[in-house]
Amino acid sequence: MEHIMMTFLKSKWVLWIILVLAIIGGGYWFFMRSNSASYQFVTVTQGSITETVSVTGNTTPTKSVSLGFQNTGTIAHIYHTLGDHVSAGEVIAELNTANLSAVLQQARASLAVAEANLASLMAGTRQEQLTIDQNAVTQSQMALINAVANAYAVSDGAVHTNVDQFFTNPRTSIATLTFIVPDAMLANKVAQDRIALEPVLTDWSEQVSSPSFSGSDPMAVATQTVQNIAQVSTFLNDVAAVLVKTPLSGSLLATTLATYQSSIATARTNVASALTTLTSAKTALVSAEGALALAKAGSTPESIAAQQAQVEQAQAGVASAEANLQGSQIAAPMSGMVTQQDAKIGQLASSGMPLVSIIGNGGFEVDAGVSETDVGKLAVGDTATMTLDAFPNESFVGSVFYIAPAQTNTQGVISYQIKISFNKVDPRLKSGLTTNIDIQTKHNENVLILPQYAILQNDNGTFVETLVGKAMTTSPITLGIQDQKGNVEILSGVTLGEHVINIGLKKQ
Repeated sequence: MEHIMMTFLKSKWVLWIILVLAIIGGGYWFFMRSNSASYQFVTVTQGSITETVSVTGNTTPTKSVSLGFQNTGTIAHIYHTLGDHVSAGEVIAELNTANLSAVLQQARASLAVAEANLASLMAGTRQEQLTIDQNAVTQSQMALINAVANAYAVSDGAVHTNVDQFFTNPRTSIATLTFIVPDAMLANKVAQDRIALEPVLTDWSEQVSSPSFSGSDPMAVATQTVQNIAQVSTFLNDVAAVLVKTPLSGSLLATTLATYQSSIATARTNVASALTTLTSAKTALVSAEGALALAKAGSTPESIAAQQAQVEQAQAGVASAEANLQGSQIAAPMSGMVTQQDAKIGQLASSGMPLVSIIGNGGFEVDAGVSETDVGKLAVGDTATMTLDAFPNESFVGSVFYIAPAQTNTQGVISYQIKISFNKVDPRLKSGLTTNIDIQTKHNENVLILPQYAILQNDNGTFVETLVGKAMTTSPITLGIQDQKGNVEILSGVTLGEHVINIGLKKQ
């Protein structure tokens, strides 16, 4: 029997059967073991947690301004160029102000005369004051006579020099233009105006060259002169209109037409300036004569009040002249650096055209856009930690000081502008540097904390999984704030020290 058993065990079929049974038994043991659940746990801790909103922005100067001239004119001086540091009130660029300076000087002189007259009235009329007032009248009369002579010289030059170059027989009764004008009626009017001007200029010349001219009645002469200038101005305006309507042709080249137009423009400017000078001289004479009359009449309350009005009018004239002069300058409204300088000497600058930009010395701030999902988390005063691409491995601290009340729509994306100040001024900062910002919006102490990966969220709510005995159970929880490290505040549903299943590492 024993021999039979040994023979049976040595049979190759028996060996195969034993091997199969061993494999089946091992697989069953492995399967059963693998199905006995094995978990990793996370412990509910207590500590502090900080909610953060992260955005990207750019540095901008806290103070910056773009400047231009208030007046139109030719740029005459550049005092500061790109990169220069300027102080508040420093002039950066200036137009040609010769005429405006003269007007200001004249306005100040008129004010001085008015103030002197008022002082005289207040002190009472004395012979010395009467002499002064009489001298002022005499000087004003001479100034007016000189203004009339100047008006004649300017008008004569405008007609005989600037215009007659494109007239045939200009000083005769058959004066005609040297080129063809499509508007025949306008061309004929210009020719008739020129013919009519010649006797006016002749009589005017005889008047100003007469030995008795200096003793003429200044106001009467000035009145006639104003009429003469008006006639000359009308003629010049018509000539300018003719040149505008005249097309280029073989007989009138573009360069010639441009020369004619320039001459007319110069003539009109000169005549207008002469009229201004004449008008100012008339005003000054009227003022001086009024002051003399008041002095002779005595210092009555009415005369004092009238002279006070003259002073106020003169003060307004000075203020106006000063404003016009200041409008011909670009002055720094604050201390800082010139970051744009497009003004060039000789350039014709238009009123209001931005030519100069200045960044103030007040340092920089950061502008950023926050999404509408995060803007509700922010409040003015929130602390911000910032890193700049230009300064790796460095951190900067600041705070939110502005949150826009209205949205910015950029290609359909809604954001809200915020501004962040730096706690310290850093001279290395420049405009436009990319800034990565972490804004601390909320901070809670002594709260229950779990990592995000230990929390289950689905359509039914937010839960954690725990073991009760050997059975896994799901418990609802309420979340608070979350930090950038993935930690979440648990408001309810767990207790300190409780072990919850690590959802991310749980074996199935």
